[in-house]
Amino acid sequence: MNWKNSFSALLIIMLLLAGCGTAQVHEQNSFNSNVEKNGAETLETAEVLRVIDGDTVKVRYKGKEETVRLLLVDTPETKHPDLPVQPFGPEASAFAEKTLDGKDIQLEFDGPRKDHYGRLLAYVWVDGVNFNELLVKEGYARYAYIIDPPYVYQDEMEKVEEAAKSEMQGIWSIPGYVTEHGFNQEIEKQTEDVPDNNSCLIKGNIGSDKIYHTQESPWYEQTKAEVMFCTEMEAIEAGFRAPRQ
Repeated sequence: MNWKNSFSALLIIMLLLAGCGTAQVHEQNSFNSNVEKNGAETLETAEVLRVIDGDTVKVRYKGKEETVRLLLVDTPETKHPDLPVQPFGPEASAFAEKTLDGKDIQLEFDGPRKDHYGRLLAYVWVDGVNFNELLVKEGYARYAYIIDPPYVYQDEMEKVEEAAKSEMQGIWSIPGYVTEHGFNQEIEKQTEDVPDNNSCLIKGNIGSDKIYHTQESPWYEQTKAEVMFCTEMEAIEAGFRAPRQ
């Protein structure tokens, strides 16, 4: 092989190597772009100080106490100043307490970071699970407040809501209860007024200790039920305990 052929072969090899490098850079840039699109760079750690209700928690974030309103979900009310306790509201709160209370969580932002009340708007990740999506999947929340789509997880949220609805999970077990604007108060009133011979009679009081009272409890009559259970085992599995004598 003469020197011209050797030089040509070397030039071809150099061009091929340069092309590979360009492809690698392009691939890395595409990956970075997808990371930014999927919000992974917005994951930030916070500590849950207190669960307010199913879709709102107090956290310590960047050295400050903040309120986090879970993005794209709406659970029934338990502490609204103008509304009564709604069906499945206490259950949603109890589920949030059991899953989040005292945990280190990750906040993922998708759009504006705060609402007009000054609350952080975020997906909450706990133990690698999207808790917002989990609330919808378990029938404790509806997929709601879709103000500025598209959202990163909107397809997943819509899919798990359809599954919860078809399986009549939680809030979907009461016909006509869930509406586009929230939860139907008239349905709630009718449900409370209709006698039910098979109603569950164990009263659960969430408070700070989550205590349940059977009819044999000396505090049964004066206890205002925030959630009802059919068996003591059901209450215990929900994180409640019997009163201390």
